[in-house]
Amino acid sequence: MIDSRCGLHCTGCEWKVSNGCGGCIETKGHPFHGECPIAICCQNKGLTHCGECDVMPCEQLYAYSYLDPEHGDKPQGARVEVCRRWVFSPLWGALEPPKQAVQE
Repeated sequence: MIDSRCGLHCTGCEWKVSNGCGGCIETKGHPFHGECPIAICCQNKGLTHCGECDVMPCEQLYAYSYLDPEHGDKPQGARVEVCRRWVFSPLWGALEPPKQAVQE
C-alpha cells in the first residue's frame, strides 16, 4: 500500500497519530508541519510517489533519506528503496523487481 509520496510508511505510525500528522497524501502535501516540498513536487508532476519520477532520487529526496541527521532514514536510503519497490509492487514492495533474462 502506497501511503506517502517519499517512501515513508505512514500507516500505523505512532508518531503520526500522537503528533497530529494528517499524512502528505491525505492533506494534499500539507502534513503536520506545513507544506512538504517532496509531496508538492510529486503532485505537480502528477505522480503518486517519488519512485515514478525520472529523477529518482532527486537532490531533495536524497538529502532527506541519506543526509538529514535528525529525521533521516535509519538505515540510510530506506525510503528511496521503498519508492523503488513501489514501482514494481504498490502493496508495500512485497514483490521483487522482475529478474533480467539470462542469455545463454
